[in-house]
Amino acid sequence: MTRPVTLSVTRVPAGGAEDVVVATHGPDTGAAFTGTEDGSVFRISADGQRIDKVGYTAGRPLGIEYAADGRLLICDARRGLLWLDPATGAIETIVDSASPEGRRELTFCNNAAIAADGTIWFSDSSTKFGIDRWREEMVQLTRTGRLIRVDPDGTRTTVLSGLAFANGVALAADDSFVCVAETSTRDVVRYWLTGPSAGMRDRLCSDLPGYPDNISRGSDGLIWVTLASPRDRVVERLQRSPMLLRRVVTTLPEPLQPNPKRTVRVQAYDARGRLVHDLDLDPDRPGSAYHMVTGVREHDGTVWLGSLHEPAVARFDLAGAAR
Repeated sequence: MTRPVTLSVTRVPAGGAEDVVVATHGPDTGAAFTGTEDGSVFRISADGQRIDKVGYTAGRPLGIEYAADGRLLICDARRGLLWLDPATGAIETIVDSASPEGRRELTFCNNAAIAADGTIWFSDSSTKFGIDRWREEMVQLTRTGRLIRVDPDGTRTTVLSGLAFANGVALAADDSFVCVAETSTRDVVRYWLTGPSAGMRDRLCSDLPGYPDNISRGSDGLIWVTLASPRDRVVERLQRSPMLLRRVVTTLPEPLQPNPKRTVRVQAYDARGRLVHDLDLDPDRPGSAYHMVTGVREHDGTVWLGSLHEPAVARFDLAGAAR
């Protein structure tokens, strides 16, 4: 059963505040950060009243993480995996989208998580389609997504491949497993890092009621999952159709293609894959002005939300939503 929630919405100076992260220590403690479609990265005060631009990637920032040293880890769909120092705006490239020889290294860098030892896990959603063609990836179901590990010494390893629109990434509280959302097939894959199942994969949750986008581990230890759009049976019929038909559909003018339905919904799962929270806001209710949640971050009882399409982030009180 879903529970209704009321959102506080904070506008930012550009559109597409896709993900959100909260600073857990240092001078920015309690502030939230988000990246927008024009390449900007903004800091939002805990009360949502102050907004400052802290950086510019010259690309399209998507997933965003807060590191132990106060830097931001940015998954930029056009530029690759980056560090951004919010104190100075300095950018450092970890994994470039293209090699020095011009060979494409990443096509659609999307979301990440940082382990306690500094290991970075991130997703490359597709090797065929970039962010501007995400609908084609969704319908054509290329299964070319990857989960990639970057060790503290810089070594890169593709740990999982063949993923169906690899998207959100999150680590267990004890770093015993890493999860990656498969948007196209509505599930969250779990890859075990320790214990008797180390090196094996299963699913944290599957057959979700919508398409998961970014995921994150909250301060409550739960894995939070966004559902960017409810399940669309037309899309799923197309995914089972001959590839020629899928390609034809994705060449139609955008208004004639399947489009995400308006929704605001997030869920939270424990380490065993049990559903703990299922929180829903009807985007069509009077006064609602927010939809398509693609980022979620729980911090000390407040749940922050980002949206691929909205020029804003939103937040709500978890205790109030649970009543």
